[in-house]
Amino acid sequence: MTFKYNNVYINNASTVAGPYEKKGPLSSFFDKSYNDLYNGAKTWEQAESKLLEESVDILLKKANTTKDTIDLLIAGDLLNQITSSSYGLQKYNLPFLGIYGACSTSVEGIIIASNFIEAGQIKKCITSVSSHNMSSEKQFRNPTEYGAPKPKTATFTSTGGASLLLSGKKSKIKVESSTIGKISDMGITDPFNMGAVMAPAAADTIYRHLIDTNRTPDYYDLILTGDLGVYGKEILIDYMHQEYNIDISKNYDDCGTMLYDLKEQKEVMAGGSGPVCSALVNYSYIFKKIEEGKLKKVLIVATGALFSPTLVYQKQNILSTAHAVSLELVK
Repeated sequence: MTFKYNNVYINNASTVAGPYEKKGPLSSFFDKSYNDLYNGAKTWEQAESKLLEESVDILLKKANTTKDTIDLLIAGDLLNQITSSSYGLQKYNLPFLGIYGACSTSVEGIIIASNFIEAGQIKKCITSVSSHNMSSEKQFRNPTEYGAPKPKTATFTSTGGASLLLSGKKSKIKVESSTIGKISDMGITDPFNMGAVMAPAAADTIYRHLIDTNRTPDYYDLILTGDLGVYGKEILIDYMHQEYNIDISKNYDDCGTMLYDLKEQKEVMAGGSGPVCSALVNYSYIFKKIEEGKLKKVLIVATGALFSPTLVYQKQNILSTAHAVSLELVK
């Protein structure tokens, strides 16, 4: 399902990053970053909520506005019952939609907000995401204190909070269209190979977006997936070629491979993941490139693995999805 928009724009964005992200190549593009994973909080979960809260505070300040001008907050994270979002945004006392799309959450939020704005039901909306390496490891795998080894295909949950302000007010970045992804099942049960799990979902969404819009990959200056990592990135390129006879290799990249220096930061293994991974890359570096005119048309495809530890223990297949938004420079 693909939607076209005539009057939806990204007015401002904010990013707050953790210490591993601060060591990466995009550090200078973040609004704020921390040197430790607690960032002044008592627990990992409280630290994540703080990252999200700070991203909204920074966003409002950059937009030179107050919370009273915002009609709706949309946010999501990885923790049970999206608690980082609800606790982190409670103080704003605004209408709130909590969403869960795993690592695809950022684009899911943009699509929901864009449809509300295009329909004239709201005027201004903030969409936010967060994730935290330690809180996610504790919930989905084992606390890092266990020292459990991981295979090279494993990705590294990114730490940070990121927020967007969308409205019908014209700006340099227009949300041109979006495509909602389907649920994909490739029969994979390995929770340490998320790139392989999510790549087919990304391929399906990209293909359907191109078909629905009657476009080819070269329409875009850049096609950017959320967090497939090193191996998922290679799988996607091969899968697109074999299944759809489409070559995306010339103008494609993955946020999970861009957020860190993969040669120096060995601890991140195959690259970044988590809801905030693609948001940290897109809301800072990519948006700046669009505003500068260095990128004019970008297709952002956020990917998400839809699973829980319980279902992994039960040897259930890990499902995935991917959602896409087309962003264009307004001349």
